[in-house]
Amino acid sequence: MIPQRLKNIFFLSIPVFVAHGLEEYFTGFYSIDPYTDLVFGNLNVMPTPQAVFLIFQMMLWLLLIVSAFLITSEKWQMRLMLIPGLVYIFEIHHIWKAIEAGGYYPGLVTSLAFPIIAVVFWKELLKNRSHLSR
Repeated sequence: MIPQRLKNIFFLSIPVFVAHGLEEYFTGFYSIDPYTDLVFGNLNVMPTPQAVFLIFQMMLWLLLIVSAFLITSEKWQMRLMLIPGLVYIFEIHHIWKAIEAGGYYPGLVTSLAFPIIAVVFWKELLKNRSHLSR
């Protein structure tokens, strides 16, 4: 069973993801980030890249909320928690891109929370790693 503290860290990260997605959307992240073209390149038949990006963000938010309900069930393995842990680390790329650009990069402000969330999350996950092998 997933420890309550690990669940709480995950639940608290959901509003951060929503705020982060909104920041990315309103600051034009979809139009400058190379990962966006890699992920959405084949979907750009929609009217605007903004529409594709916004749909993706809403689907991600829904996935996070549904995942929060799913991990409350004992039948789900703690290994599922590796996914958000990896995403927390990946989101640090906004900070790296801002350093490369020498200034603001879309998504930077809210991405500053992810290293903190990642450290706390991974510390708790590794503390309970015996549950990962069950």
